[in-house]
Amino acid sequence: MIDFSLITPELFLVGAAFVVLVGDLFLPKDGKQGLALVSALALVLFIIISISFADAKGSLYNGLVLVDSYTIFFRILFPLISLSVVLMSVDFVPQRLRYPGEYYSLILFATLAMIAMAEAGEIITAYISLELLNFCLYVLVSYARDNPKSNEAGLKYIVLSSFASALLLYGFSFLYGIAGTTYYYGIAQSLSQAGGLNGGLIMALVLITAGLGFKVAAVPFHMWTPDVYEGAPMPVTAFIAVASKAAGFALLLRFFSTALAPIAAEWGIVIAIIAAMSMTVGNLVAIQQRNMMRLLAYSSIAQVGYLLIGLAALNSFTASAVLLHIAGYGVSNLVAFMCATAYFNLTGKDEIRDYAGLAERSPLLALSMAIGLFSLAGLPFFAGFITKFYLFTAAADSGLLWLVAVAVINSLISLYYYIQVVRQMYISQPQEMNRLPIPRLTVGTLVVLLAAVILIGIYPAPVLSAVETAVQVLGLS
Repeated sequence: MIDFSLITPELFLVGAAFVVLVGDLFLPKDGKQGLALVSALALVLFIIISISFADAKGSLYNGLVLVDSYTIFFRILFPLISLSVVLMSVDFVPQRLRYPGEYYSLILFATLAMIAMAEAGEIITAYISLELLNFCLYVLVSYARDNPKSNEAGLKYIVLSSFASALLLYGFSFLYGIAGTTYYYGIAQSLSQAGGLNGGLIMALVLITAGLGFKVAAVPFHMWTPDVYEGAPMPVTAFIAVASKAAGFALLLRFFSTALAPIAAEWGIVIAIIAAMSMTVGNLVAIQQRNMMRLLAYSSIAQVGYLLIGLAALNSFTASAVLLHIAGYGVSNLVAFMCATAYFNLTGKDEIRDYAGLAERSPLLALSMAIGLFSLAGLPFFAGFITKFYLFTAAADSGLLWLVAVAVINSLISLYYYIQVVRQMYISQPQEMNRLPIPRLTVGTLVVLLAAVILIGIYPAPVLSAVETAVQVLGLS
């Protein structure tokens, strides 16, 4: 007997997404703004239901879907990120986008896809979940139909992402041919008996690394990132930068720690090299950027490099560090994107030089942006510092001292271009002197996100406890 109560939260989210989608057909034009509220309420209720069903653990279809503490962690994290994006969109969508029902329903469907990626126990389920997320992002990236940059970004993303998906599926087919099963645990058992690498397994690893590397924007599979970040609607850019990357690492951690665990020594050095390349290229190229979205794009590439450090030396300590940094990086990035979106809504500008004198025009936006950027750089008392410290310590304990040294140097490099934005806001003279009226919802959301950045920075114990519980089911030493 299949216990569908295990996926009650997911079934609720599917229903909520269809309610938002269909509701758009019946609401008058001036009443469609309420769909944002419905979507936000659905995400809050999803979190409540997930917590209520936290004790309901098990698997469906002999391990095809795994509902455990790892799944429950992401059932809470992903909706929180999506909720922030929905709130970020409340003022953006009426001004710059059409068809809000489809927009918010796509965010809900994408949230469902991300959760399915985290709870997948075999490669076909993981692939289908990833493609559901991709289909949602294809539409969201090009959602600003009247904006040529959005259309260009959507086209580039579809073409390149489709190619990466083909590589990933081809790699999975090699893996299935070698193992004779699509289940993670079955693949691990087969690889442990194989006794090392062979030509087919090397090809599978290369293709899977390329496919998943594209999804998380790791170097050298990152070239789509700056154009898509600049062209997509800003809340969608935030969603890609935070939510989709977190989903990618949720899949990576479970897949690599379970299916590919017997050959960890073989792929660990490759991941370490990709991590070093991602950190270095992301930070060095970010220095040259003049557009805020492109700067945050290369910053996110560098952040992927930091996260890959934990994957390169995969054990329970580094896995916990990866999840902790996902939480800290996510909330810090959301602060930066919330400020950039609010400023763009009010001025229509997104060049770094346009932030000149922002501290005089909107002290709250300037302070929030500075805190978000300093947290991404890893300065003390903010979330980014404690999460990076924990991640670097875990990697050092695992013997990757050279990679930690590269990460520390890159963190110092990142501080330079973050400070350039802060310098514009606090030292440069504003081009206009009028004050910027920040909507109350934006102010409230920023206050909550800033509180999270500071709280994680000075008291990370609750989040750390949650991530340690989540990784216990991965079976890492």
